[in-house]
Order: sequence, then structure tokens, then C-alpha cells
Amino acid sequence: MSIEVSIASCQHRFVGYWGYGNPLILAQYLQTLAEDDWCISADAVNGKLISLSAAGLPPDDVWVRIDDDCLHLGRDGFGRVTLYWLQLEQVIWFASQLQLLLPLVADPQVSIPGLYGYSCFSYIPTPLTPVDRIFAVAAGTEQIWRDLGAGKICQETIQHQVNWREGSAQIDREQKAIDILQTHLIAAVERQIADLRGETVGVFLSGGLDSSIIAALLVRAGVKVRAYTLDFGVEGNAEYPYAAQVAEYLQIPLVRVDATPKRVETALIPTIKALDLPFGDGVTVPLYLLNQAASQEVRIVFNGEGGDQLFAGWTNKPLIAASIYQVAHPERDESFADRYLRTFHRLWGYEAQVFQSAVYDQIRQIQPQDWLESALDETQTQSLIHRLRRASLILKGAQNIQPRATNLAFAHSLHVRSPFCDRELAAWTFQVASSLYLQGACEKYILKRAVADWLPPEIVWRQKRGMGVPLTAWCLNEWWRSIGRWLNPGILEAEGYWQANLGARVAMGNLGGGIQGRRIGEILWLLIVWQLWREQVLGESKGNRSLNHPFWLPHQVWHKMRSFE
Repeated sequence: MSIEVSIASCQHRFVGYWGYGNPLILAQYLQTLAEDDWCISADAVNGKLISLSAAGLPPDDVWVRIDDDCLHLGRDGFGRVTLYWLQLEQVIWFASQLQLLLPLVADPQVSIPGLYGYSCFSYIPTPLTPVDRIFAVAAGTEQIWRDLGAGKICQETIQHQVNWREGSAQIDREQKAIDILQTHLIAAVERQIADLRGETVGVFLSGGLDSSIIAALLVRAGVKVRAYTLDFGVEGNAEYPYAAQVAEYLQIPLVRVDATPKRVETALIPTIKALDLPFGDGVTVPLYLLNQAASQEVRIVFNGEGGDQLFAGWTNKPLIAASIYQVAHPERDESFADRYLRTFHRLWGYEAQVFQSAVYDQIRQIQPQDWLESALDETQTQSLIHRLRRASLILKGAQNIQPRATNLAFAHSLHVRSPFCDRELAAWTFQVASSLYLQGACEKYILKRAVADWLPPEIVWRQKRGMGVPLTAWCLNEWWRSIGRWLNPGILEAEGYWQANLGARVAMGNLGGGIQGRRIGEILWLLIVWQLWREQVLGESKGNRSLNHPFWLPHQVWHKMRSFE
């Protein structure tokens, strides 16, 4: 018995199948790709049929291997490159992009669990995707299909690497940890510049700690660096002065990229197509613009992604405080997973207020906490800090930040290199005592101490701030009329997912006490991205796109009229 295998590949993309199927249909699809300047390849390299690396360097981020009548689809633990699969009878189709599998599904339907996961996290938790029947290989796992003969195939999932486990012997001497960390940081960058021959590379420089460290390490290594930073205009957080300070300190050129509301709106649909999956975070379009600008001048870009997850940034202090409070007040019936879900600041807990009844009935039995179970597994770590770090790497890193960064780079034919996504560095961080990550109110303490001599102190020790995308201001002003198109009540009603007046209630601040201020813009953006993804990628278009929507008046007049109702 023989198994058919065929793969079509081009730069940053591949699609293929394994098993038995209709040879005519399969051949026609591959021929269509070939006519679109794809090369047909099934050459084995190091035992792998095909593989991709976000950095364009080893190690591989995803791979396909065929051996002993088995198909292996593997994905590295950092989750930097995506990998999807679809089973049609006895044929397993796989691809590095969801959009490459959509033509094989006769009538692609929205996955209701996937939609619900998106509403909770702003990304879709693996192995789900937004489309029924298409699944994602989870980061750090390998999916295996085995031919059993007689037209039968069995499937199993295995962990292919150590999944961020805390070491038994913890380094608690500060100076020792600093010395070793500096060595690891330098080595991580050296591994990612080994192929450079004097060419200039780009670095995405926000002026925050992580991106500034990467820029400093590249300069110290003698690499020619060109930095790119965002300008959100008068309404955004003033991050540009910090980026300019770092660039001046390191004596590297700095390109200021316009990310004002008109420019962001123009790039919105291209960004959604480039992302492949719906990612409901407001930083995605600005990052698209950074990649677009860099692609005109360099072929490799570096970023500081992964630093927050690796060194205990972000939401750790609130979760630690909540855990202490829970110990002191055990009568509060709230799990750790519940508290972790709340850190996403999305629509978990608002289900009855946002979904139409048919969808709400389907999701009532789904427990979003189940999507966190493996990442929050307390048997893997002893300290709370390491547990939170591990969860951030698996959830917020591998399922959100890393794949969207790679997809945006690939869309502009760039290789993206993230030195914090270094296996040796990551493994070592779990050998460091948790007390060196958080000291008092100072997060990422050991990282700051290690780089204190490499950057200006104002950069090293300033308080963490997220990327200042002023979504609420833009939604309630420059984008006000556009929201009426993006979240048109007639279309929402016809689709049957979101409640028809959801956009108006969010904009008014009437959805709930937790959705006020900056959260208004974040939730509106979450909804906008889903609607445009459904239209532009999935190809759905329903309902009456009437101009008679609740956003036809200027926001100030509309808000005043609504307040008197």
C-alpha cells in the first residue's frame, strides 16, 4: 500500500496533502498554485519534507516529515510560524496559512467555539481556528497520523520538547544571575546574526526596555542597524521621544513611521489579510506599517517580542495581589483561571449581552478555563511567578504575539528575528529564583539589572507602558462614521452572531462597568477586526449595508441624544 504525498511551496508558504483522495481534484489545486509562481517541491532535508523558520535560520519553527507511513506536523514551542490541517476523507491537507486551506472546504462555516475564544482573548485558542473542520497545530506539539491500512488513519498528539518547566536548583544570587544572563543575551543575538555579511538590518524600536535591549545588543555586536518607530499623532502615548533617546544614545538612524488614524484605516484591510487569522489587538495595523516601511530598505528585522513573557512583565502584579487576596478571603468563589481570564480585558463574562440567542445557547456549555488548563498547570512549576511566566509564553506569546509578528513580516517578504525567542535563554530563565523577577513594584528586575550599563537609565528603569494606540479616541472621532459600516446593525442582525446594537452599546459605555475609557476602543476594535476578517478572508457578506445606522450623527451629538433617552 502506498501513500500519496504532494507539496507546493514558495517563500514563506506551503500547502500539501498526505493520504488518499481524488487525484484529479488534488492535481487541479496544485496546478493552480503552480501557475501562481509556486514551485512544487517534496525534497527531504534533514529528515523533513519541508520546514519554515521565521528568522530564515535554524532551528525550524514548523516542519512536515513523512516516515514509515506516518505524517508528522510539528511546531516549535515559541509558536512563531503557524501550521494548519484539514481532513477530507482519508486525506490530510496541511498548510502554513489558513487561507490556503479555505478553497478545499466547499462551504466554510464559522467555528462557534473559535468565535467564542476570540471574544475572550482577542485571538483564537489552538487547536481551534475561526473555521469549522480546519485546525491549528498547537505550539510545542507534534501531530502524527498513521496509516493503518484498509483506508483507516489514526491520529495522536505528542509534546515534542520540554514545555517551560521550573528547575529544581534555583539561582538566587543576584550578581551570578546577572553575569549568566548577560552571556545568554549576547549569545542569543550572535546566533541570529551568524549569516550577516555586513548588511544593514532593521529593528522595531518602541523606546521600551525590550526593543531597546535588542538594538543595543546589535550595535555592541557591530551590526549596522536602522531603527523604525511609530508616530500615533497627538492622541497617542508619546513613545517617540524615548525611541529617539535610545537611537541617539546608540548612534543609529531612526525612521519615524506615520501611524495616524487615516493611515491606519487605509492599512486595515491589508493588515487583516496579511494576518490570516483575526487578531483583535490594536497594535496589529501599526506593526503592519512598521514592516511595510522596513521592507523598503532591509530584508531582516529584529524585535523585542518575548521579553515580557520571559521576564515576568505585564499582568503579574495584579494576579499576585489577587492570589494573596483569595488566600485571605477564601469565601470568594473564584478560580485562578477566572482571574487569569480577566487579565485579557475582553468579552468573557458578557456573553449574554453580546451574542445572539442561538450562539449564546451553543457556547453556554463551553468553559474558557479549559483553554488555559495546560498553560496554568501548577504541577509544572512551584512558584507563582514561574507559573505566570510559563502561561504567558504558551498563551499570550505563542498563540498571539509571535504568530502575528511573523505573519506581518512574511507579508512583506521579511525575515523577523526575536532574540528573546531563544531556546537556551528561555530554558535558563526557569532556573532563576522568582524573587529576582519581581522586587517590590519593579517588574523584570533581573533583566533591568543585567542591561543597566547598556542603555540610558531613563529607559531601563521607567515604568512599563503598553503601545499607545489611542483606539477609543479614534473610534469616537475620526472613525465614527466608518464604525457604522464596519459594525452595521443590519449586517450584525443578519449574520446571527453579535447582537445588532452591540457597537452602539459599547461606544456609549453601556455594556458594563469594566468596559470604559480605553476598553471601549479595544472592544470596538475586537468587533471591527472580526467583521472585516469574516468579509475579506472568509468571504461572507450578509445583511443590508444601509446608511441608516446609529453612527450617522457626529459622536458628540449622538452621545448627547442617547443620554436623554
